[in-house]
Amino acid sequence: MTEKRSSRSRAERGAEIAERETVEGGAWAASPEAKSTALTLRIVAAVLWTVAIAGELVTIFWVLRQDPLRMWLLIVMIVVIGAFALAGSLLWKKANRYDPASEKDLVRFFVQNQLGVIVTVIAFLPLIVLIFLNKDMDGKQKGIAGAVAIVVAALVGLAGADWDPPSVEQYGVETNVVEQLTGKNRVYYTKGGSVFHVCADVPDLRRSATILDGTVDQAHADGKDRLTKKWVSEAINNCGIPVERVDAVLGDVDDVTSTLDDDQFTTGSDGKPSVNTDVETPAPAGTPTPGR
Repeated sequence: MTEKRSSRSRAERGAEIAERETVEGGAWAASPEAKSTALTLRIVAAVLWTVAIAGELVTIFWVLRQDPLRMWLLIVMIVVIGAFALAGSLLWKKANRYDPASEKDLVRFFVQNQLGVIVTVIAFLPLIVLIFLNKDMDGKQKGIAGAVAIVVAALVGLAGADWDPPSVEQYGVETNVVEQLTGKNRVYYTKGGSVFHVCADVPDLRRSATILDGTVDQAHADGKDRLTKKWVSEAINNCGIPVERVDAVLGDVDDVTSTLDDDQFTTGSDGKPSVNTDVETPAPAGTPTPGR
C-alpha cells in the first residue's frame, strides 16, 4: 500500500511539473512533420556547403597553381563558392525556423544558429590567406583577387548569420500566450510582415488585402520573427479580450515580458507584470487606430 501511494505521489508530482513547464514555455517541441522538413533542409544545406568547400579545394590545389594564372577563372571560382555557401546558409536558417535549438544549451544554440558563418569562414579564410601568400601572383593580382574574396565572404557571412535566432523557449512562451488569450493556437499575419498577431482585427492587418493564419510554428516557418510586442494593447483594444484575462497571462507565463515593449506592462509589488493602464481603454467606435 505504501509503495502504491508513493508511486501515485510521484505521478502527481510529474503531472504538476509538466503543467508548470507548459505554463512557463518549456514544454514546446517541434512536430514530427516540422522535424522532417528541417532535416531535409539541413541535408540539402550540407550538400551545398560540401560543394562550396570542394570548390575551395579545387581553387587552392588547381586554379592557384596554374601557370600562367587565369584571373578570370579564379574570380569565377570565388563567386561560385560564395553562391553555394550562401544557398546552404539560407536553407539552414530556414530549417532552424522549423526546429529551433534551446537556449539552455548555449554551445549548441550558438553553433546551430551561426553555422552558416562558421562554414563561410572555412570556405574562404584558407583561400584568402593563400591568395596573398601566392608567389606566382603580382601585387595587383593579389589585391584584386583578395578583395573580391573578402567582399564575397563578408556578404555571405552577413547573410548567413542569424541576428535574432529562434529558440524552443521563445516558441513555447508565444504559444502559451496565444493559447491562454484565445483558447487555441492560431495567429494571424501578412505575407510581407515580420510579426504575427493574436487576432485578425488589428490595424496592421486591416491594411492588407490578404490575411494569413496558422499556428505559432507555421507563422515562424513562413518567415515571421515573433509575436508582435504590442499584443497586450491589441488584445484589449482590438481583439475583445478582457483585461482580466490579459493580466492572468502576464502573471502566469514565465519570461512573458520578453515578448513585450516596455510600455505594454507594469510590474506590481509582487514582482509580476500586469497590464499597463494606458492600454486598457479601447478606442471609441469609429476612431481610426494608429498602426503598431
